[in-house]
Amino acid sequence: MQRIVNFFRGVGREMKKVSWPKRNELVRYTITVLTTVIFMTVFFAISDIGISKLIRLILE
Repeated sequence: MQRIVNFFRGVGREMKKVSWPKRNELVRYTITVLTTVIFMTVFFAISDIGISKLIRLILE
């Protein structure tokens, strides 16, 4: 039981050392991630549609 208590105390000490992002940084990072995800989704959707049409064209 003492090992578990020591573990969580250690976790608490380490969490105090963490450099948490400020609100502006967090908003900027979130926007960057969402923009990247949307861009990649659109890119792969267009690529998928293009490849599908190309394969259909070849097979017909």
